[in-house]
Amino acid sequence: MDNFMLWTIFLYTALCFSIYQGQEIQEFPPTFLKVSKNLPLQRLLVEWDVSDLAHKFELEMVFDIQVSRTEEMNVVWTEYYNTTLSKLKKTLHWSWDSELPLECMSHSVRIRSMVNDERFSKLWSRWSQWETVLGLDTSDDNTPYIFPEDKVVEEGSNVTFCCIGGKDSRIEYLLFNYTDYYYPDSNTSQQNMVITMKKVLHAEVPGIPVFCKISGKENKKYSATLLFVGKPPYEPEDISCDTRDIKTLTCTWNPGKNTYLYGAHSTKYHLFERFSQKTFCYQETAHYLEPIHCSWAIDQQMIYNLTLTAQNPLGKRSANFVLDVAHRVHPYPPSDLSVEHMKATEVSLYWRMQPKYKAIKLLCQIENRHPSGQVELHNSSPVQSNSYPHLTLGGLQPFTYYNFRMRCGAASHFWKWSEWSKTLRVRTNEAAPSGKLDVWREVTPVLGGRNVTLFWKPSPDFRANGGDISFEITWEKLKKASELEHISISALQNSTTISIDNHSYKISVAARNNINSSLPSVMIISRATDNGAEEKVDRTDLEEERVNGTVDGIYISWKATNAFDGYIVDWCNFPRSQHCDFQWKRFDFNTSSCFIKSAAFMPGVRYNFRVYGSLANEDFFLGKKVGYTKELAPRLNPQGEIAEMTSHTVTVTWDSYPVNESQPGFIRGYHVYVKTMEEECSLKGSAKHALSDGSVLCKYTIENPEEKRYVVKHLMPETTYALAVKAYTGGGETPIDAYINVDTLHDSKIYLPVLLVIIPFVVITAVCFWKIKWVKDCCYPEIPNPNKSQVLSFNGLKLNSEAVLKLSDCIPDTVVLENTSEANTLQLRSHGTILESESKVINPSWVYFIQNEVGNLMCTQSAPEACTSFENLAYSSQTALGSSLYQNLWMSEKSEPQLSILLYQPQHYIEILSKDTVTSLREITEREGSLRYISQMEVPRSEAKLSDLPHFTEPIEHSSYKIQTVLGSELVTSTSDEGIQSQDSSTSSNSTALLLPGRH
Repeated sequence: MDNFMLWTIFLYTALCFSIYQGQEIQEFPPTFLKVSKNLPLQRLLVEWDVSDLAHKFELEMVFDIQVSRTEEMNVVWTEYYNTTLSKLKKTLHWSWDSELPLECMSHSVRIRSMVNDERFSKLWSRWSQWETVLGLDTSDDNTPYIFPEDKVVEEGSNVTFCCIGGKDSRIEYLLFNYTDYYYPDSNTSQQNMVITMKKVLHAEVPGIPVFCKISGKENKKYSATLLFVGKPPYEPEDISCDTRDIKTLTCTWNPGKNTYLYGAHSTKYHLFERFSQKTFCYQETAHYLEPIHCSWAIDQQMIYNLTLTAQNPLGKRSANFVLDVAHRVHPYPPSDLSVEHMKATEVSLYWRMQPKYKAIKLLCQIENRHPSGQVELHNSSPVQSNSYPHLTLGGLQPFTYYNFRMRCGAASHFWKWSEWSKTLRVRTNEAAPSGKLDVWREVTPVLGGRNVTLFWKPSPDFRANGGDISFEITWEKLKKASELEHISISALQNSTTISIDNHSYKISVAARNNINSSLPSVMIISRATDNGAEEKVDRTDLEEERVNGTVDGIYISWKATNAFDGYIVDWCNFPRSQHCDFQWKRFDFNTSSCFIKSAAFMPGVRYNFRVYGSLANEDFFLGKKVGYTKELAPRLNPQGEIAEMTSHTVTVTWDSYPVNESQPGFIRGYHVYVKTMEEECSLKGSAKHALSDGSVLCKYTIENPEEKRYVVKHLMPETTYALAVKAYTGGGETPIDAYINVDTLHDSKIYLPVLLVIIPFVVITAVCFWKIKWVKDCCYPEIPNPNKSQVLSFNGLKLNSEAVLKLSDCIPDTVVLENTSEANTLQLRSHGTILESESKVINPSWVYFIQNEVGNLMCTQSAPEACTSFENLAYSSQTALGSSLYQNLWMSEKSEPQLSILLYQPQHYIEILSKDTVTSLREITEREGSLRYISQMEVPRSEAKLSDLPHFTEPIEHSSYKIQTVLGSELVTSTSDEGIQSQDSSTSSNSTALLLPGRH
């Protein structure tokens, strides 16, 4: 042995020396390279070795491995494999999983090595020779193939398919899942085809079909395969193991989510026990929603260490757990549940249990379900499973149905309750009614007494406790001995009416069954007064109060006092119906409000509530409340009528409109709408109200619902208006659908000033017409009376108390002289020239002056018997005169009889002279611009001269005066530059002179 050790040390020393001497060229190339393939796994298996010397020194080495495909040897994979060699000279192994099926192409592998040791140079060895595994692409077989065959992949993976057409064949296309077509590349050989499907998804049916269509010289063929896409198994859920009879142990679990793999590829489960090294069951997944069971017989072993494994082609999952059989007891449900020794408030229940052969202590639970749905649970004391236990339940209600059922569990190390037993239905025995009835009344006065309608219902503490219920009613007078009256009412009724007189009465109501009667409910009806009303009850003189309501109910409040021991509120659920469903509710003495709600309450219905105070079974009326759960707009509109109308006002009334409980809300007031033809609101005192169509109405608001009359003011006379009256509640008002059209009257005040003017005028006119001669003599004489003239009112002009007109002192506008046989000669002054003329005066007429072609004035005769004379226009209104002489003096050249009347301009005067002394009219007209007006009303002094008289250039307003100049037709016949020709009249001795304006 010593020699061997010495020899080993020597060799090791020599090797180390040689290594140190030639470490730069030392290599350990791979040897004995061998490549094989595992087709089910699509895996290349590579084996190789190195020299024994490398193993002896346990060198750490790195191997560079390359994998190539096809004849071109293109490298598709490179990997560095690190390992430490062993002295045991184990062969080196490496594997590689190919995405491309190995059958589709030939695969080659080569390796080189490098020592990963500081004692050696890190140089790669030379490559080994390529070691090739052939594929079917090099086969001369005519059979077509498609790979992979029936492969199982995880959802979301990439899968590569290859199709081999065989010798003398070509591939037309590849069809995936009947929907996707793929065609070979025209630049490559069409004998083989490779296609990669990316991120494949599972299908609802097992297996996705893949077809490869191949065509050859002889016939066309198909090659097909299936692709199974799924998920790895999930860890088992809700694992539970228990025993029911201490003989068999059963484990149950849920498989989890669906893996979409079925049949041979579905998930398999096996349960392995580590202590006994036994596999108890091997189960497949039937459906992922159904639990899986595994059972086996229990021997002497009570503790188990179990491993549950789930596995499919894509992986496996495991779960470990330990259990004690004594702690996993799940009993069977109790059987033969029965009742014995039953009373009105108590029953005794009996039952049987398992297992019997191996007794264990069980705890049982009894469920008691009341008719109301209430559930009570009662636990029994622990009992042996092979006994006949029982349990007594008390506190039950008489004559009541109960449903009982039971379940049991282990008293020690409780695990689970058993299932419920079958239900046992039991009715307890009868007993006398307990508690009192809740009784109320409604009193109605009648002739000679009162009708009392009694109502009753079970109070919260009342129970009938039996069948054949009836109601016993008795009543008697309080302060006067009387015979007790009694009636019995069947259980089908909850009210009755009795008649009493006006005395106080005591009324009792009790319930009776087959056993006995309940305690009576007592109420006292106070005596009535002389008018038939109760003295203390139902005082209707109290004012009713409006209360607020919501959709859920109506809130009511009252003033609570210490004078009462409780309060009662009553109402009708259907106040508009004959059977109003009378209701009432009691409250404690310290309650001052309540919220009344009922499923029968409806919006738009007025509910009346009466509040009473209760004291020693006697009730006192406290007040009446009215309200709505929700107010609605009035259903009916007021029928407005026009009561009165003037030119500026319209009175509308709606007296017949009701404001009582028939309305769907409290009538808060009214709106009067006025629509004008312009559809704009401009009436004083109104508010604007816009309609949906854009028109604007005038709105007046009446806040008193009892006021059913309104006067619309500030209207226009003789105008059409449209009126509408709407009632409004807390719920609003309905839209306007109809109007009342009115036309205001005429305004008589407009004609009053006119009448005040016309009536005096008519009266004066009538008086003047009646005294026409007197008026004419006073106001408009044919010849003015010089005594009445202001001009002649001076003393110097009077002669023998008579007024005398001296022409030398006054230059009149126009003078008419009537020459009788005693008349003197009329002298006219015009620049110191006197013209005397006598002529016969014929019937006065108008003098018309017209302008001939050469501009001369001519006098023409409008009638055979007269020429025209001038009116004394000095007294005429100046407003009708123009400012130009020619405008008023010269007339149109027309010779028709209808000639315009020449208006005398008051600023000038014209002298008509005799043919011996006057100049021509043309000369007169040339001096027209210097003419002056001398008012007749101004009397000149006796020593004044004509040239001293004042003249005016502005017109002066005068009064009307009578014609003062009359000319005969023979006086002026023509005018020319040579003179004025005049002709004496031989038919009259009167002479006439006309004074025309002249130059001064």
